[in-house]
Amino acid sequence: MPPPLQSSPYFPMDNPTILSLLHPTPGEKHKSSSNGGGLLRMFKLFPMLTSGCKMGKPRRKPLLNHTAATCTIFGYRKGRVFLAIQADPNCVPMFVIELPMLTSVLQKEMESDMVRIALESDTKTHKKKLLEEFVWAVYCNGRKMGYSIRKKHLCDDELHVTQLLRGVSTGAGVLPTLNHKESSDGELTYMRARFERVVGSKDSEALHMINPDGAPGPELSIFFLRSY
Repeated sequence: MPPPLQSSPYFPMDNPTILSLLHPTPGEKHKSSSNGGGLLRMFKLFPMLTSGCKMGKPRRKPLLNHTAATCTIFGYRKGRVFLAIQADPNCVPMFVIELPMLTSVLQKEMESDMVRIALESDTKTHKKKLLEEFVWAVYCNGRKMGYSIRKKHLCDDELHVTQLLRGVSTGAGVLPTLNHKESSDGELTYMRARFERVVGSKDSEALHMINPDGAPGPELSIFFLRSY
């Protein structure tokens, strides 16, 4: 059981719980490679994108099951990043959270070609499932970014993104804003991909991005941990 981490500004990414959720040795070869996959490269180029929306082809049949999920990272260029998790790209997200970090900060972290986001909940009950927890400490590449609260209900912008990307399994680019209104936070950007789901226990789970171009090893991993 991982110890409470709220008092520390760093998350020990080499702790046993995290290591147990990582992919085995084949992914280690990719860690030293400077060639990232297509989606992460495109997300880094968001400041250079000016118009249009690059999307994957809509799928008629859902491709996801209990071992996979669809994750969308979206937000305005100058605003904070949102994370949405769906069992299927055609359904309402089961988990949405506004991360305590700006889009520009996440882009900078992606320069390493390996991004690990960890969310930890310090709960006092055993009744909820892991992703039903509300309060999360958020870490990016081992550094504490702050706290976030899982959203109970989607706001207009979040519903707008969900509707625009309905049926889209993979893609990245710029989306039209709600009612095509200009925002002082810049353009609305997104990245969506399928993630492999690895369950360590009822208190630990990880999502590893599946690169559509077939590159070995995950570039982006999201960890969920719960301590008592």
